[in-house]
Amino acid sequence: MNARMNEWTAALDADIETQPRLMRDSVVLTCGTDLTPEPYRWLWQYWLAMGKLQILAGGPGQGKTTIALAMAATITIGGRWPDGSRCAAGNVLIWSGEDDPADTLVPRLMAAGADRARCFFIEGARRDGEVVPFDPARDLGQLLEAIEKIGGISLLVIDPVVSAVTGDSHKNTEVRRALQPLVDLAAACDCALLGITHFAKGGQGTDPTQRVVGSVAFSAVARVVMVAAKVKADADAEAKDARILARTKSNIGPDGGGFRYFLKLAEPLPGIHASHVAWGKAVDGTARELLTDPEEPDDAEAESSAKDEAAEFLRELLKDGSAPSKRVEAEAKAAGISWITVRRASDALGVKKRRMNGTWYWFKPNLLNQVAQDAQPLNVEQVEQVDEQVAQSTEVL
Repeated sequence: MNARMNEWTAALDADIETQPRLMRDSVVLTCGTDLTPEPYRWLWQYWLAMGKLQILAGGPGQGKTTIALAMAATITIGGRWPDGSRCAAGNVLIWSGEDDPADTLVPRLMAAGADRARCFFIEGARRDGEVVPFDPARDLGQLLEAIEKIGGISLLVIDPVVSAVTGDSHKNTEVRRALQPLVDLAAACDCALLGITHFAKGGQGTDPTQRVVGSVAFSAVARVVMVAAKVKADADAEAKDARILARTKSNIGPDGGGFRYFLKLAEPLPGIHASHVAWGKAVDGTARELLTDPEEPDDAEAESSAKDEAAEFLRELLKDGSAPSKRVEAEAKAAGISWITVRRASDALGVKKRRMNGTWYWFKPNLLNQVAQDAQPLNVEQVEQVDEQVAQSTEVL
């Protein structure tokens, strides 16, 4: 028996060796001596890297989208960047979930002097003969084909970048999983990827990188993080109404420093008005030093804004029914939302808390009431049934 087993094993090993290599699972290793070091390739030196993700964040009204369109316009005409360097002409692709291309984006591009023939917009994907909303998790292959047909792109703008996250934008793993295909796409197309996002409410005076709304993964995955905000005026007359675009983080070049900019109104076509960016002087310093907003809200306004953000956070977290209190606290910490603000928001929303099997759970507003109403009138036995129904509605139990 042993002799026959040995013969069978030897025959099996020989058969495995003769199988095509592509049919066998394996781990791929590369020796360092087989790799040739390559420098980073820049669309705009130290600001927009080819094949990498950049994030542009800021508060409302700071012209984030207008800045992105100014960059896009510069690329389409092979113009000059704010530092005076020349840009190679190329196509740009824009995926916007907030602004209409016809009445907002194209007028702003025209006001910035863009070549419209080099501007393209993602409006959807075709499925079974019908146009449906674009889904990066499903449609990136078709997008790559479309990009190849137009001759490639130099810049892909996603506004807001959270549109690419189909799950919870406050969860690191879900954000990283959603962003990676887009980063891979940028590498495949050899283009810069620019995602636009907002600042979290409150937090003035803190590190701007930590104020990027949502999971810290947005800033972690990005190689360069840019921020835009108003600044305090100084003796320089140019500083009046000035805003500053600054780098708050860079893993592949210098951080800090930036450029003043001003939001101007133009009329690119009769009756069509649109904002555009006018660039000012270069400035030195860290983003935290430069971006001191003179319009910080008072304590009451700041508290209200923070509570609104916490309320939105709870709606998203509890959309499936419930979550353990410890998870709520951990997710809030990861999102940069204070625990006391979360509790105040939960009271305002009517979030219910209940201790079950030794663990406290937070329930979506009206969930407990609905389960209880379904069991009316209540007696001791029915109360136990309500507890059982609530437990069954809790996925984490």
